[in-house]
Amino acid sequence: MEFHLVDEGSAERAVTPLEDLAPEPLLTRDYETRPALVYERLRERHGPVAPVDLLGVPAWLVLGYRESLQVLQDDAGWPKGLENWRARTEGRVPADWPLGPSLEVNHVLIQGGPGHRTLRGAWDTALRPFQDARGPQAKRLKTAVTGYADELISLLAQGGGTGMADLSAQFSRPLPLMAASHLLGFPGSQGDDALMDMWRVLDAGPDAEPALARLLVTLTELAAAKIEKPGDDFPSHLLAAHPDLSVDALARELFMLLGMTSDHVGILISNTVVEVIAGESEGGVRTTLSAGMVRETMNRVVMRKPPLVNFVPRFAAADTRLGRYTIHAGEPVWVSSAAAHADPVFAGQMTPGAGISSRAHLSWGAGPRQCPARELASTIAAAGVGRVFERFGHLELALPVDQLPWRSSPFMRGLRSLPVRYELSGPPLPAAPAPVADVPDAPAVPDQAAKRRSSLWRYLTGLIRSGS
Repeated sequence: MEFHLVDEGSAERAVTPLEDLAPEPLLTRDYETRPALVYERLRERHGPVAPVDLLGVPAWLVLGYRESLQVLQDDAGWPKGLENWRARTEGRVPADWPLGPSLEVNHVLIQGGPGHRTLRGAWDTALRPFQDARGPQAKRLKTAVTGYADELISLLAQGGGTGMADLSAQFSRPLPLMAASHLLGFPGSQGDDALMDMWRVLDAGPDAEPALARLLVTLTELAAAKIEKPGDDFPSHLLAAHPDLSVDALARELFMLLGMTSDHVGILISNTVVEVIAGESEGGVRTTLSAGMVRETMNRVVMRKPPLVNFVPRFAAADTRLGRYTIHAGEPVWVSSAAAHADPVFAGQMTPGAGISSRAHLSWGAGPRQCPARELASTIAAAGVGRVFERFGHLELALPVDQLPWRSSPFMRGLRSLPVRYELSGPPLPAAPAPVADVPDAPAVPDQAAKRRSSLWRYLTGLIRSGS
């Protein structure tokens, strides 16, 4: 692989092998703790596009806001699809590359080629009933999310009406997974084991590989069940829009919905809660929320701390100038939304403390490949955040904001934990009855006895008993 370095002070271009450019390892301890400094160091050295080393594999990282839009909005010039990756085709990507497994699950966010447009159209059609606030499916989803939020808060409150809690582990992370389980139409509480395995995959620990294998088996079984007996859930709507999907292909799409929605939304909930709590001393934030402006608070959050910090790779379709460099055809390009938001070209246009924030952020991508579930995810996050501040009369961070522990991955960045001191605004709510479905085969809400037996509920109960 060769890169063409362009000297901004000259029209002369020198062909420089990548190893001579000495690409910096991106995923370092500095990146784990202070990613903004890593992005700025790369920007100072290379400009808006920098060569980096991703766990032994060289790639381009796009740091500039304009350059990010240039890539994201030009699907023909910068296509997705691992088949476009020249080094991989030539066998120069190690078989045991740690990022390989997550990129090899060929779902709608990864896929390129002529079949993608049909698949993306099916996604848009299948999600529409759940993203249209006027529709019965969207109303049932919002009711379910509110019910799940109340269940989690009531479970947390078994430790007392006041106390300490990890709001990430006990609320922000399980809530979107429970919502995703509702969307997928898991029968009863059978999806809880899958949710726990999804956590293990997202955390990328030593048990991530067997968890991924189990999860794909579970989702394949679910896909087969939906093909045999469709219901009023996302898999069935996707099949109706794309009847040619195989069992395996459907399972891959369900994996994408479960993984992307859960981690992204969980991080967004936690970050928004921190924004509100930390902003109360500055005045007006909780008032803004009560005035129905949760979405605007979330916009401010994703501009400064986007959950999805680096998008999955795209590839140059032809030799193309980008920033100070020319990228060769077939080379991988990773757009960093976090770095783009910190680009002075973008950040300089944002007014600190503005009541209405810009929607020009890249948290959900841009262009024709923008995340198809962005409205769904925002709805779940907004419902969760709103319920937190309705149920807790007092909530404060148990650590200073600058001491909260963060976890970073090649794709996501979120809080490792969110320790808070809380006081409920009233007594714990009784278990809500399952919402009555107004169409046949709507996803069932598991009964409380089944919940108490589930692996997820045992885990959450264990956190209370251990004093987390």
